[in-house]
Amino acid sequence: MNKDKTYIFHSDSGHGWLAVKRNELTELNISEKITGYSYQKGDTVYLEEDQDATLFFNEFEKMFGCKPVFRESYIDGYSPIRSYNRYEA
Repeated sequence: MNKDKTYIFHSDSGHGWLAVKRNELTELNISEKITGYSYQKGDTVYLEEDQDATLFFNEFEKMFGCKPVFRESYIDGYSPIRSYNRYEA
């Protein structure tokens, strides 16, 4: 896991998700704590903004002593992320 990586925070008119790689959840020891409100596609997990992304941010900061860097990506209307499979550990 690289503390200098830039993550993408995807959002649409109703919600947002932080895209992270599945192995990063394992490295932070939180893969079993992610809720079914997050989505997955391939090896990328889209952490819902309210609980799961907050958990990721907090554990990242504990591990590295700094908050993760992210940039935002907004889609007007509904994001295709909503059609991905729900997260399963």
